[in-house]
Amino acid sequence: MPPLSTVAPTSPFFGAPRSTSWLPLAVRYNSALAATRHVGPLAMLGIWATLCFGGGLYASWLGYGGRGFAATLTTFAFYFGVLLLFAARGVPEFLSTRFGAGGGYLLGMAATLGYLIYAFGTNTFAFSRAAAITALVCFPLALAASAQRQPPGAWQDYVTIAGVWAAVKFSPSHWIWPFPGGRLAYVFTVLLCVNVALGTFLLARRFPGAGYSIAWGRRWGLYVGGSFVLFASIAIPLGTILHFVQFAPRWAQWKTLPFLTLAVLCFTAWPEEFLFRGLLQNVLARSTKSELAGWWTASVLFGFSHITNLGFPNWRYVILALIAGLFYGWVWRKTESIFASAIVHALVDVLWHFLFRTL
Repeated sequence: MPPLSTVAPTSPFFGAPRSTSWLPLAVRYNSALAATRHVGPLAMLGIWATLCFGGGLYASWLGYGGRGFAATLTTFAFYFGVLLLFAARGVPEFLSTRFGAGGGYLLGMAATLGYLIYAFGTNTFAFSRAAAITALVCFPLALAASAQRQPPGAWQDYVTIAGVWAAVKFSPSHWIWPFPGGRLAYVFTVLLCVNVALGTFLLARRFPGAGYSIAWGRRWGLYVGGSFVLFASIAIPLGTILHFVQFAPRWAQWKTLPFLTLAVLCFTAWPEEFLFRGLLQNVLARSTKSELAGWWTASVLFGFSHITNLGFPNWRYVILALIAGLFYGWVWRKTESIFASAIVHALVDVLWHFLFRTL
């Protein structure tokens, strides 16, 4: 995917040209992806349609139906479609050229409308819930508007990244998404936050070099496989010594491996890599003018973001997540794509789920 910096900064929506201090990084990013195979929009639409149709059939087989199910599936399909289509070749660039910063605000409006379809279709609408969703959508876009003429790394960018992370981590998602029984609350919260982040950073702020693409390049298999094996060789003995994990394979559950892997990749690994590598590590590297500082700082913050997992303060989780963040960040630096780092992330999570028990 060409960098977003290829969109002219003198668009009528943006006014005067912005600072171009990030151009050397953007040029390197462009050359890094020049030899990659990048999924096009039509192929991505096919992937989206197949996954949504398959998910809808599975839900119907489980007994879901009626207006509530239709509204839920419609909202899910929209949010999931945005997540996928923005990773297709040329889509963010086309939208930036066509709508400028206004594209981010249009996406925010569409995301809010998607929630209203869900709320009214499932008979769960409440003004308090609608106000919470409106705040979640509008606050980041308002910050982006206030930082419109500033280069990546403005204080508004960091506040937005922290806010998106907090919304996923601490928001009352089961209250906001009560149907069906809160079982999709986490998934919907993640998808909505990704939609908001895409509108804020890729359209309204037009961040270069985020690597939000589904692509594959030369030697990426070596980076992905090598980092996964090396991390496992460190994390498994260390986790055992720290009494964090214990080898306890779930052989009976292996039939769920394909579904679980896809779910982890789409709703855990992909969003986290976008937030911590494509956005946070990206802006830290530009703010400090040091890729090394951005890489290490983002990895430390990634580790500390897990301190509340499985009990507070969980320092064992922080240590292992910090080490994992270093490997994910390294893969992102080598490939300039969150797709590669998300694959490593998903492999780690799936291996952990099937082969180990957390103590």
